[in-house]
Amino acid sequence: MYAVVAGGGKVGSNVTRSLLQLGHEVTMIEQRPDRFARLEEEFGPVVIRGDATEIATLERAGIARPPELVLAVTGDDEDNLVISQIAKETYGVRKAIARVNDPRNQQHFDLLGITQTICATTSILGLVEHEVPEHGLVRLLELQKEGLAVVEVQVEGGSPAAGKKAGGLRLPPGSRLISVWRQGRTELVESSTVVRPGDQVLAVVPSESTAELRRALLGAPR
Repeated sequence: MYAVVAGGGKVGSNVTRSLLQLGHEVTMIEQRPDRFARLEEEFGPVVIRGDATEIATLERAGIARPPELVLAVTGDDEDNLVISQIAKETYGVRKAIARVNDPRNQQHFDLLGITQTICATTSILGLVEHEVPEHGLVRLLELQKEGLAVVEVQVEGGSPAAGKKAGGLRLPPGSRLISVWRQGRTELVESSTVVRPGDQVLAVVPSESTAELRRALLGAPR
């Protein structure tokens, strides 16, 4: 695989190092002269100096081939958005993954069709929410292109779903229970599966219907 990594900070350098160790071909772009000098000592000709938002720099990196993967992981969300757009729309790169530094900017990436994004802040908050869920439902994964979310629900004794068969539950349209984790084991959910208190239920639900799914399984928030 050939990959272009835009941004030579900790994220970019670690990803580049890992990809090279896996035997992939990589070109990394870094603009800052001090950082470029350090990266050149380690990576040699793998790293080039330039502004990755400029087409001339991207073409020096080989984006016209095109690469199988472009990673826009600079510390600037606007730059990452521009780089991803150029890669996908101008050069037909099928997979462009962008780093989102400020989760408030996620909507701009979504509106412009950059759906493969990584946000450290959101990921950390997701881990915190998993440990201390506010309303018994935790979003594990957002499938933005499909408009779906993978969620985990902790069923309690007084939940409306407790003791009922999965096939008899009135779930939001487009939702589906996938599995339950109970007594240290995971079981796939069938229509005859009885949801029990203490179950951790994994489900797929349209992103706008998570609150409705929560009410169907757990009742209204207290």
